Amino acid sequence: MANTRSAKKRVLIAERNRVRNQAVKSRIKTMIKKVLSAVELKETENAKAALSIAYKELDKAVSKGILKKNTASRKKARLAAKVNAL
Repeated sequence: MANTRSAKKRVLIAERNRVRNQAVKSRIKTMIKKVLSAVELKETENAKAALSIAYKELDKAVSKGILKKNTASRKKARLAAKVNAL
């Protein structure tokens, strides 16, 4: 366990960040699943709308430092390819 006051504070901050990052990643996964389910059901309009929301979530995660830029870019490219295949 942490001994110094600053180390104890860092433990609290790390936990707070972990919970926030986990929530953001979960939201991203949910949005990706919505896009994929719309693609599977061949719902073009729903897929495009969900893709837009997924893009926004991925870009937010990159700006907050939760995902790396290339990771988000890769996920966006793969989703776009599936939507464009409709």
